[in-house]
Amino acid sequence: MRSLLRLFTRCGVSALRTLLLCSLLFGITASAQAPPDEQPAADAADAAPAWDFGDEEEEAAPTLLEHARDQALDIGLFLAFATLVMVSFLRKSVALKYVTLVFAVIYMGRYKAYMLSVVNVFGVLGGATSAVSIGLPGGEPATTAGISGALASSLPPFVFSLAWYAFAVFAVVTTIIWGRVYCGRVCAFGALTQLIDAVVPKRFQIEIPAKLEARASYIKYGILFGAIALYFITHEIAFYRYIEPFWLFTLDATPVLWVMVGVLLVASIFVRNLYCRFLCPLGAALGLISKATTVLPIKRWSECSQCALCEKTCEWGAIRKRQILKAECVRCDDCEILYDDKKRCPHWLLELKRKTRAALRPGTTA
Repeated sequence: MRSLLRLFTRCGVSALRTLLLCSLLFGITASAQAPPDEQPAADAADAAPAWDFGDEEEEAAPTLLEHARDQALDIGLFLAFATLVMVSFLRKSVALKYVTLVFAVIYMGRYKAYMLSVVNVFGVLGGATSAVSIGLPGGEPATTAGISGALASSLPPFVFSLAWYAFAVFAVVTTIIWGRVYCGRVCAFGALTQLIDAVVPKRFQIEIPAKLEARASYIKYGILFGAIALYFITHEIAFYRYIEPFWLFTLDATPVLWVMVGVLLVASIFVRNLYCRFLCPLGAALGLISKATTVLPIKRWSECSQCALCEKTCEWGAIRKRQILKAECVRCDDCEILYDDKKRCPHWLLELKRKTRAALRPGTTA
């Protein structure tokens, strides 16, 4: 009972933190959208021509519901895709998983270009820093304005981007509850590399030694913290295109960027999911959230402390020394499907032996 209470408390604290961050983002974005040289209403009234049309009614601003109606198609398409993601994830269906990956590339990547980015991490951290700067005595207005401006540029206007915000909330909530579901099924670039991995013959793929893989997995954290440091030093975000290839689906880039992404995709043929496993700063950020807040981790059998079959099955390097690393796991289903396989998983074989021995004991009824 105590463990259950701790679980709900942990979930509540994580959800509260996320809610506060989102509220902070929306508030600063709204304030940053106003032009800096905007004049007070009284000055605008004085400057207006002296015409008086008292009988005319001012046109009311569109309500949020009206904005939602205008964006109904986008919202409906995203909800359909989110439903497909959750059905394929909860049913542990390999076929549905690959259908989801195809739709992620087509819909999330090419059609809408909906992807989270390290720029959104800058926005969260910039908003928190801005709030602290405003609250402290002697806070520097220029620094606060610079951070708020960068934050505003990293998020679309709320009322005109309801589907995008539904997507962002979906990504954050699923990460808090299950872990990096976003990386394993929603991200269009991750879906593309998984599809490449599925069609490339296994003989072309290089198996990275476990020790090297463990060390290489820290590269993405170095990229993440280096990018954050550069952002706070320069207050620029344009460099993100050189550490994230998500722009690929917009087909808009310089020759240098095209060469870089070409090399990355060719390398992904030989090292499966190369970018997601070792280089993605957003994956590193979501991994840190997963490690701290995952409410429903993968269930394991008691025999998992001895058997290494799932460790050999995992293609993401997320199981090391028989322990699942929440920061690296993308909930790809491979180990969970194995756990349910009564012909392969040693747990079920041992369970069958225990039942057989119990049935053969004297005095035991069938």
